[in-house]
Amino acid sequence: MQTRLARLYGRTDLRLEVAEVAGPGDGEVLLKMAAAGICGSDLHYYQDGGFGPVRVREPIIPGHEGSGYITALGAGVSGLAISDLVAVNPSQPCGTCRFCREGLPIHCLSMRFMGSAMRLPHEQGMFRDWLVVPAVQCVSAGPLITPGEAACAEPLAVCLHAVSQAGDLDGKSVLVTGAGPIGALVTAAARHAGAASIVVTDLADAALQRASAMGATETINVRDHPELLAVFEKDKGQFDVVFECSAAEPALRSAIATVRPCGLIVQVGVAGDITLPLNAIVGKELRLIGSQRFDTEFALALDLIANRRIDVRPIISHRFSIEEAVQAFEQAGDRSAACKVQLTFLS
Repeated sequence: MQTRLARLYGRTDLRLEVAEVAGPGDGEVLLKMAAAGICGSDLHYYQDGGFGPVRVREPIIPGHEGSGYITALGAGVSGLAISDLVAVNPSQPCGTCRFCREGLPIHCLSMRFMGSAMRLPHEQGMFRDWLVVPAVQCVSAGPLITPGEAACAEPLAVCLHAVSQAGDLDGKSVLVTGAGPIGALVTAAARHAGAASIVVTDLADAALQRASAMGATETINVRDHPELLAVFEKDKGQFDVVFECSAAEPALRSAIATVRPCGLIVQVGVAGDITLPLNAIVGKELRLIGSQRFDTEFALALDLIANRRIDVRPIISHRFSIEEAVQAFEQAGDRSAACKVQLTFLS
């Protein structure tokens, strides 16, 4: 059997190809892929050839946010059935290294993460019609949601993990900087966690409109109206918690200025080196912590989506067939209009 796939050879060099697909082995399933989202890291691979120290050094199939229908079961697979719609967890910790043994699989020393150029050979991803994957990476999505919604389990899991880093949000005031897919989903996760107020900032009105649909109580276009955010600097800062999702230095500086003394900033967005006002961090006794990926949050994310306790439909802005993969990536790069751009594979 053959599958179409989108393979990236370098900066803006994405090609549609055909390859052979073997049947599932022991403990594996064969999926007919249905939907897969373009993540910010995928976009960096396409636009820049990588991000930070992670570079595309050999051809790679991108994609780590996907869903599909089970069409064949390998020997020993239980708990899944033919025709089940499943979301694919792209994370494969080794289970035996120091950090896995310490209960920190996110920091696995031998982590395999689908569609990632971090390791060499690169880990191949989900932008293909047919995919063989270990059954343990598949979580049933149930009958109520679409494949596009199920494919949002991975980015929502990232955001649930980020929100968990902040502890109890019940009744708290929250700022989210950056209203792309991750910022919008952090907004929804913070609302689900009981935040009393959620202010979201961005440079694009379209992004802010989606943030409102995802649970923001107030949105601010900081390009047009920076003074509206500056109001929150009063009395050393007003927010209990900030989720910085843009990876932009001005946004992190605003976070430091508007969070209250002894407040918390969770850094979710990823970029290169930036400079920080250390005096303000020290003087306000701020806590600045990072948040990476997810672990058990993947199953929780899919459950929340499957029962529409968190409705991800407002962030899905565009869908393209796999034949239009280049157009999909170009659209994903237009933040004035795009949020979550997905590839579709069903004929």
